[in-house]
Amino acid sequence: MITFVYPKLLYLLLIIPVAVLIFMMSRAARLKRMSRFGKPELLNPLMPEASKYVPWIKFSLVMGAMAMLIIILARPIATVSTTDDEPGKETTARGIEVVICMDVSRSMLASSTDEPDGIDRLKRAKHILERLIGKMNDDKVGLIVFAGDAYTQLPITADYISAKMFINSISTEMVPTQGTAIGSAIEMAMNSFNPDDKFQKAIVIITDGENFEDDAVSMAKKASDAGIQVDVIGIGSGTPMPIPVSESRANEYMRDMNGQIARSALDVETAEKIAGAGKGIFVDGASSTAVDDLDEQLSTLAKTEYLKKMATPRSQQFPVFAWIAFVLLFIEAFMLNRKISWLTKYTFFLEKRD
Repeated sequence: MITFVYPKLLYLLLIIPVAVLIFMMSRAARLKRMSRFGKPELLNPLMPEASKYVPWIKFSLVMGAMAMLIIILARPIATVSTTDDEPGKETTARGIEVVICMDVSRSMLASSTDEPDGIDRLKRAKHILERLIGKMNDDKVGLIVFAGDAYTQLPITADYISAKMFINSISTEMVPTQGTAIGSAIEMAMNSFNPDDKFQKAIVIITDGENFEDDAVSMAKKASDAGIQVDVIGIGSGTPMPIPVSESRANEYMRDMNGQIARSALDVETAEKIAGAGKGIFVDGASSTAVDDLDEQLSTLAKTEYLKKMATPRSQQFPVFAWIAFVLLFIEAFMLNRKISWLTKYTFFLEKRD
């Protein structure tokens, strides 16, 4: 089975039908211009080397190569196995279930340090998330991204390879509605758990703590009452930092209604209240021991025994598509626009006779 690290890039394949339409229009316009000089049946004998089919063949080769390049950009990955009996093999494991809620609001593009040009909060959060998943052995993990709304990025799974793969695709463009709705993220995380299983459960929120949309504290209390621990990792510093407009325009900053540059700081007080209501801990993401502290906290939850299906390794598949693109472009480069001499010996279409 082939999956993609950046599946949204496959939308670029829509360029191909648009290009086909433009090419067809240009060919029709060419025939219309030629008709000014005479009827096609009279002009064709004057251009014995001109081919009606080669331009289409060359265009098809270029479009095929473009499709392969777009697929390469989306980074295709296939599940492979080293032995015939490895896929689907189950083993006994003991662990907990953890749903990680990642803040992807625009304030996460602000500097995570006291310097305006420091590493942005989103990059630091992704680094912490990768280290946190790297410390897991037999726990199950799920991933939710949120800003003004919350969306499930990865359902609860024991496949850490897939989990790490999704980390690369996290960006502030994933959620169209801006804002910070930590409460909605907690509610979605609660609904992600299966209420019938016996796993100990935890929700880890990675955020700068600025919550504008809902009552996250009461939602964390609701999670705690349901037996779910809520921990918070705070990203950023106490110094308000300017917020970039987007990831691609890091040097342009958002402005408020008065035209002043909008700034954002880590709201430690709110983050601590959420963690307190959820009977978890608040961890400063700037601390070198942040991941270790959270891992120690999660280890206080009792582990449940279950059958774990072993994840099979994954391999990059882009070389296959790269070779296909190379072959197509190679053929196109050496194909002339005139008729192919050796093909003129064969008749593919019968002439219509009266």
